Amino acid sequence: MKITPGGVTAAEWTKFSSLRSTWITTGISVFLLIAFGMIASASFSGDNMSSVGLVLSGSGLAALSVGVLGALLGAGEYTTGMIRATLAAVPRRLPVLWSKSLVAGSAAFVTMTAGAFAAFAAGSAVLNDNVDPLGLGDDGVLRALLGAGLYLGLVAVLGVALGMLVRSSAGAITILAGLLLIVPGLAPLLPDSIADAVTPYLPSNAGSAVMALTPTDGTLGPWAGLAVFAGYVVVTLAAAAYRLKKTDA
Repeated sequence: MKITPGGVTAAEWTKFSSLRSTWITTGISVFLLIAFGMIASASFSGDNMSSVGLVLSGSGLAALSVGVLGALLGAGEYTTGMIRATLAAVPRRLPVLWSKSLVAGSAAFVTMTAGAFAAFAAGSAVLNDNVDPLGLGDDGVLRALLGAGLYLGLVAVLGVALGMLVRSSAGAITILAGLLLIVPGLAPLLPDSIADAVTPYLPSNAGSAVMALTPTDGTLGPWAGLAVFAGYVVVTLAAAAYRLKKTDA
């Protein structure tokens, strides 16, 4: 029987969709995005914050959640030992990585884009009176909401790549959390000149720039930031591909 890319992708989708953890983690991701957006929108009373920035306040935690989903998909078969059967069925190996990445990234993009629009609708409904509301037709709003889906989809792919690179769910999740949450928090400890130069290019800072309506001082432009984050994902995928191809399962 000939192994085709479509067949490998269908097999990975079956594995992905049949796991209870997939639906639980996806549901948690969407919930975090909507719930934190509503809380921020209802409680914020300061200045210089757009309504879009408020409704997407949960994107950081949602990113960690979808990244965990990707890491579980990438590393789960190494934990159970099923990876040997998978690679025996797909001896070229690399289609497994591409298919897992496509499945996780596509699923995260679709669900989290829907979540971003739901967060926008729900957050706008409870927006604090001190914040000017924005509509979908205002400059940058659609780009920010779609960009949230793109960024979170790429985070899921990063999770898959890390999972297949380190071959441990716990290890991949730890590295992912460090990159997205801990490293940005440590950047201010650096000398100011170094921190100012490095901070915009850190993974989560670069990727989340696509969700900002307008760039501010010390941040990358929306698409430039997303491109930088995509570069991190590509490099990690390349490392995972090399290890998958060159080492034993």
